[in-house]
Amino acid sequence: MSQYPINPAFVAQGKLSDNERLKTESDHLRGTITTDLQDEITGGFNGDNFMLIRFHGMYQQDDRDIRAERAAQKLEPLHNVMLRARMPGGIITPTQWLAIDRFAAEKTMYGSIRLTTRQTFQFHGVLKPNIKPMHQFLHEIGIDSIATAGDVNRNVLCTSNPVQSELHQQAYQWAVKISEHLLPKTRAYAEIWLDEEKVETTEQEPILGDTYLPRKFKTTVVIPPDNDIDVHANDLNFVAIAENGQLVGFNVLVGGGLAMTFGDTSTYPRRADELGFIPLEHTLKVAEHVVTVQRDYGDRVNRKNAKTKYTIDRIGLDNFRREIEQRVGVPFEPVRPYTFTNRGDRIGWVEGIDGKHHLTLFIENGRVLDFPGKPLKTGLAEIAKVHQGDFRMTANQNLIVAGVPTEQKAQIEQLARQHGLIDDSHSEQRKNSMACVAFPTCPLAMAEAERYLPELVTKVEGLLQKHQLADEHIVLRVTGCPNGCGRAMLAEAGLVGRAPGKYNLYLGGDRIGSRVPKLYLDNVAEAEILAALDQLIGRWAKERLADECFGDFVIRAGVVAEVKVSKTDFHA
Repeated sequence: MSQYPINPAFVAQGKLSDNERLKTESDHLRGTITTDLQDEITGGFNGDNFMLIRFHGMYQQDDRDIRAERAAQKLEPLHNVMLRARMPGGIITPTQWLAIDRFAAEKTMYGSIRLTTRQTFQFHGVLKPNIKPMHQFLHEIGIDSIATAGDVNRNVLCTSNPVQSELHQQAYQWAVKISEHLLPKTRAYAEIWLDEEKVETTEQEPILGDTYLPRKFKTTVVIPPDNDIDVHANDLNFVAIAENGQLVGFNVLVGGGLAMTFGDTSTYPRRADELGFIPLEHTLKVAEHVVTVQRDYGDRVNRKNAKTKYTIDRIGLDNFRREIEQRVGVPFEPVRPYTFTNRGDRIGWVEGIDGKHHLTLFIENGRVLDFPGKPLKTGLAEIAKVHQGDFRMTANQNLIVAGVPTEQKAQIEQLARQHGLIDDSHSEQRKNSMACVAFPTCPLAMAEAERYLPELVTKVEGLLQKHQLADEHIVLRVTGCPNGCGRAMLAEAGLVGRAPGKYNLYLGGDRIGSRVPKLYLDNVAEAEILAALDQLIGRWAKERLADECFGDFVIRAGVVAEVKVSKTDFHA
């Protein structure tokens, strides 16, 4: 613990949360997972192992669509795991893609690859006998799932920018370095999943600590003017500052986070704050000590208030900054100028400064599967067989075919069109809408999200067309619960699930993702949501200023107030 004199009144007192006991007793995240894998009586994990597997990149789930049916048959839920890969910056080779394509088809219940808002892929529906072989298969192709869930630093995001190739490469390399630097040091993953021999030694976690972090921790590297990774949704953000096309350092932002709990006004979404600028040579040290300050001062009593955003609000941003400076041994410099102008992916072809071509494919909801008339999964496999560059998963659930030489561009486009990966009928509205997974696999889901979004978008498209705004769009996001995975609390219009068929409607975010929306309708069904949007889109069409986006309009028109400091604006 640092000796910096923060007021003891700010330090949480009381009985530690049970997750702290679990981590303390886990033998550095081993628990009894190995024993559980041999238990054929249940398809799930027992006791603490249910939570411990998260540190290994997995969540235990079941198919909620058939839960009642199985209960009636006196069967346990159809337990399986979702695995989230660790891929800093979302870059994957064609060879790796073909391998995960085969695994998804042969070894998962649903056959799909899911591109996620964490700029990586997920396997859904992996049954217990396939879990260990899955980790060994991933290891063989150079992929793991270490620390993609649990109370650790998770997959590090990086702007997918395919145009500024040299700058992107530099930023991407830092994303990888940060990811590696902040990984847990325990060998539990290698021992359990890769059958590596246990070495008798005293393990230590010099950065994360022996009880790891109070809650999950998310880090990004972003290249302005693209805010395609939504900096304000993350605990720690490195904003690239370049001079003459070369990276010279980062502005550091901390304390973003979108999760909240309905009815608990001590929880709320929060924008990230600026700490200052750091030259490149201090990057890893600053990353390390933002984490150690959160490790030492985060709330380990009340997990709902354990995220970095609450630590900063409790001890104060200036104290948080000074504590980091003391540990790093270097003060932050003043923030360097930067501007975000967009955050959506540029769907279609762009040419990089290196002369290579890059094709961003819109993948609705990130679900890579062969759909009727649109064999997306087959198409991507066919592209991977001939592609000479790499694939880049984006934090908006899309996929970039990056580094295509001019002579191969026509071939890649033909394959993409042939398999429905390029669809000129997609509206701007559809391209700027996003949802989390929710039903049937997510255990936290209160309402539909991924399965509901396509039909919702169609109805919103109809409203835009009705008011002569068919070429316009609203940043629209739907999440099945208030946990924040679909980043609805940075949308111009965000739906957050309350119950089956019921949502809270939040309005007033902006196009660049710098503003948290405010509660407009509480616990309402689709009819009321669409009626409200119909009326507001009509007003937007008639009353908006030149180029004024929907989120800015509803703030200026007084439909909702801009959220500044009130923490109760997000709760009914």
